Amino acid sequence: MSTTQRMALAIAGMALSLGTAASHAQDLRSVTYLLPAPPALPAFAPWMVAQQRGYYAKEGLNVTFVTAKGGADVAKQVGAGNAPLGGGVGDTPIIVRANGIPIKAVAVLGGASFMHLALDKDSGIQSVAQLKGKTAGAMSYSDTTYFALLGMLKANGLDKSDVDIQASGPAVWKLFADRKIPALASIPEWSVNAELAGVNVEIIPADKYFKSMAQAILASDETIEKDPELVRGFVRATLKGLEDIINDPASATKAYIEAVPTYQGKEDYVERVFKLYNELVYAGQKHPGEIDPERLSALQNFYVKEGIVNKAVPLDELYTNTFIPGR
Repeated sequence: MSTTQRMALAIAGMALSLGTAASHAQDLRSVTYLLPAPPALPAFAPWMVAQQRGYYAKEGLNVTFVTAKGGADVAKQVGAGNAPLGGGVGDTPIIVRANGIPIKAVAVLGGASFMHLALDKDSGIQSVAQLKGKTAGAMSYSDTTYFALLGMLKANGLDKSDVDIQASGPAVWKLFADRKIPALASIPEWSVNAELAGVNVEIIPADKYFKSMAQAILASDETIEKDPELVRGFVRATLKGLEDIINDPASATKAYIEAVPTYQGKEDYVERVFKLYNELVYAGQKHPGEIDPERLSALQNFYVKEGIVNKAVPLDELYTNTFIPGR
């Protein structure tokens, strides 16, 4: 065979390979997933790792992540059919379902609360009870981390009027890191940021006093009924990303930074955040993604009692474990 013939065959093979790849890409179903905040936040690492490692593609999905204006906005958009799936926390259906928004949690990423209370040890505050008359930070007065803080206060005999709770948006952690406030309704990356800034951080898990929930995948009733394979495939792929972080944080860190290059050179930081998520949020599930109905029921009772929602709805309208692998 001549050199020219060999080159022709090589080019033909390359064209076939590229054509196959293009065909495969065209075969993937395009899906929009709404996130409550920008995807570069480490909180969304399970989704980013799943994307980077091709888990969605293996389920036949080409996922585009779009940022909405918080979990409640995600729920409204998903409930209205503007996107088939979105993210919030396990508490979200309790809040929006009472207002007629037809969404359910189809998976929660962890068996513990997304939120914890971070205290500056050097401020002299060492317990929830000692927050009386002090200042605590929260992202907003409509955020579930704020409601979890209220639950922790209530469990320690305090009302929200006993504490000066300042809602300062997504940058609230900076006030804590700069020691302008002694306490924060926090999430793992915020507490790690504060530690790196030199704060002597004491972490009190919300679960010690108030069992709120972890991040959740949300779907509308219509999507669950009419497109269950989409939900099942997305849940399965996302949970693989979660399990990668749980089983091998170091390897997952590399995949995450490939997906989110802004963390290049910050490998130690990312792995530290992942380990804190593993410790505080992701643990405690027999089956990854499984929703605990007793926890959800107790949480709804709190929301109703505190007037956060005006009525309880049947529990099976808030969640389904149908799409959890292994159940």
